[in-house]
Amino acid sequence: MLLWINGPFGGGKTQTAHELHRRLPGSVICDPEQVGFGLHRMMPSDLRADFQSYPSWRQGVFEVLDHVLAEHDGVVIAPMTVVEPRYFAETVGRLREAGHKVRHFALLADRETVLNRLSDRGLGLAPVLRCIGQGDLLLRREQFAVDKLDYCLEQLSKPEFAEHIRTDTTTVAAVADRIADTVGVMLAPNNDSLLQGRLRRMAVTVRHARL
Repeated sequence: MLLWINGPFGGGKTQTAHELHRRLPGSVICDPEQVGFGLHRMMPSDLRADFQSYPSWRQGVFEVLDHVLAEHDGVVIAPMTVVEPRYFAETVGRLREAGHKVRHFALLADRETVLNRLSDRGLGLAPVLRCIGQGDLLLRREQFAVDKLDYCLEQLSKPEFAEHIRTDTTTVAAVADRIADTVGVMLAPNNDSLLQGRLRRMAVTVRHARL
């Protein structure tokens, strides 16, 4: 089974995917973004565009996930923002047409909530930066995500991108629990303290920072 975790940039997809993976034995994370990064690395920087617009990205994501789903016994988790209906059809839809069991979830939150989460990628530096008059520095670093935010929220709210999960006041662990309950899999208990959970999420943020 494939769990595709969708949502706006900064909406909690990666954190949710890693929480599911941590607590679901035998699961693997297959990040479609890595296919896009590989395509970009093959090009000079001035030729790089949104990699989702490349047919090779959609084809590559389909082929990799089709192979993994056919050969791996456990749950496959794919955290990726996809908001264009045609791109969604050529990835999620095509995998379903190929006979794979695909469960899709769109993580939604209010605009301000997502902006706060984007700032939180600064690993707690937001209050310090605000004190020195640079409160928007972290968001400027995330300009692509900010520019796409309203469009992503509008698109992902549509029925074709269900199932929707509101995450404004819900912890990452609780979101993972809801997904697991919905698809009928059993997660290991979440025994993290508040501090352990925060440190774990910071580690995920560091590993996936775009430099």
